[in-house]
Amino acid sequence: MLAILRVLLLGVFFILSTAFLLLYLIIKPFQRNNVHMVATVYGSFAKMLGLKIVLRGKENLLSEPVVYIGNHQNTWDIFTASNAVRKGTVSVGKKSLKWMPFFGQVYWLSGNILIDRANRTKAHGTIGQAAQKIREKKISVWLFPEGTRSRGRGLMKFKTGAFYTAFMAGVPMVPVAISSTHERIKLNRWDNGEVIIEYMKPVAIESDEKQYIRAKAEEVRELMSKKIDELNSELGYIPQSEETGKKG
Repeated sequence: MLAILRVLLLGVFFILSTAFLLLYLIIKPFQRNNVHMVATVYGSFAKMLGLKIVLRGKENLLSEPVVYIGNHQNTWDIFTASNAVRKGTVSVGKKSLKWMPFFGQVYWLSGNILIDRANRTKAHGTIGQAAQKIREKKISVWLFPEGTRSRGRGLMKFKTGAFYTAFMAGVPMVPVAISSTHERIKLNRWDNGEVIIEYMKPVAIESDEKQYIRAKAEEVRELMSKKIDELNSELGYIPQSEETGKKG
């Protein structure tokens, strides 16, 4: 019964909030803090899911623009990771999102950068576009370097676009580790516990040499993976894949 009521409540609030945001963004599109505003609205839905969001590592945040990278888990990210989006930040997403009814237009009008993943040439050009926006508009960019949802498979291999973007823009990278939500959110349970989001120490990207970038991507992935494991352990959660491995 709780699950049905929660789904109905989430559905109603999502439709109403998206309609409000769309009307607002039609009047004031592509403003500096639009993405932060949208993220704040969707991030507030975490309470309806019975989640408490804990933000840590704010001492690692910089006043200058940066490239944020976070782990991309599942559909719940829109209600969890959104709580970590800072003012003056935009994200990079698939061009196809633009055509998703209502939400897609909110995503586009709020000022996020859309890329065509099917076209490698255009995608490469978007790296330069993102770097240019960082330099000229003094904004930060948020990317998910895995490129897809992990869905409980652990932190997947990183693509290198975020690292090239940081180098081309001449800004540091701030990894953002988010504790696992895979199979932890039950709609028929009042309290779904905590999700810990931690801003990690900034990382300097000092070269765009291919071998260096690939090595840096793996280095940062290992740091994030270790931190995510620490957060999960603190919450008393062992991802099913790890649990199965231990039993074997």
